[in-house]
Amino acid sequence: MDTQQVSAPSRAPSAGVVHINIRLTDGYSIISNRLSQHRDMSLLAIGLGTHIQSLPAGRRIGVKALAAIFPESEARIAAALRELEHHGFLRRTRERVRGGRVATRTESYNHPEAAARRAEAGARARAGAVATSARVIDPAPAPVRIPEREPAPVPVPASEPPVVREPDPAPRLVPPPAAPKPPPPPLPFPRRPSAPLFDEAARLLAGLQVSAPLFALSEVDVERLTPGVAAWLERGVRPDAVRGALTDDPPVPLRHPAKLLRHRLIALLPPPVPAAVPVVPLQNCDDCDRAFRSPVPGCCGECRDVRAYADDEPCLLGA
Repeated sequence: MDTQQVSAPSRAPSAGVVHINIRLTDGYSIISNRLSQHRDMSLLAIGLGTHIQSLPAGRRIGVKALAAIFPESEARIAAALRELEHHGFLRRTRERVRGGRVATRTESYNHPEAAARRAEAGARARAGAVATSARVIDPAPAPVRIPEREPAPVPVPASEPPVVREPDPAPRLVPPPAAPKPPPPPLPFPRRPSAPLFDEAARLLAGLQVSAPLFALSEVDVERLTPGVAAWLERGVRPDAVRGALTDDPPVPLRHPAKLLRHRLIALLPPPVPAAVPVVPLQNCDDCDRAFRSPVPGCCGECRDVRAYADDEPCLLGA
């Protein structure tokens, strides 16, 4: 037996709906979001339209037939059917059938706008065909061709053989050369590589198959992808965050896990951690004992100015 694959997010969002989706192989219908997320219809009309589109062709969907299945009253079901008919998801017409009876034909549309455009194009095509068939064109008499006399052959001197002109060769259609495919972007590499950093990245890659069995890598794949994971770890990303970003929501089926990991390591690379601004320590001034910031102890700015002026030689001001 095949094992059902459950696709669920590794981290639940803080708010809103969380989808726990199981891949369906039978017993399902494809419903357009134009119906399921319609903003101008009631929830009853949306639910009834979804139920109608999931029914097989030929099933009766009258008010009494639906009221016998669902707990809503006939009045509410009739109102919901009118909503669907008003927005184009339902169309009911009266047709005459065998025996002279009149029956109601009900058509359910999953894309009302596209169906209306198709019907309009078909009507224009039928109108054009009718106009063409109504137009009478008198056949023109075939022109009478008069046979022309062939010109007399020009005698060619015996000494000069006739020149036989070969037909021009047909032009050879050569497709234009294809543009060269750009090389793939390089894998990220850490700015300060170290053995402990590479060892941690290799352990993370080798252990992916424990939490995500689809990502079973070979030894060669681990060696090739280790620099990219090391670049992520160097930028301050935690190992569990790296693991989640690389293995979250894989495609089904996953044929090349190493190629997917390489693509995500390049495309989802986080920005580098900004360099920390150095903090200048506080010092106590040797003269006034006030605090000031400086990498080395000494005097504050005011006391340095006082000392500078005190060390100057005295000068005399005169006229």
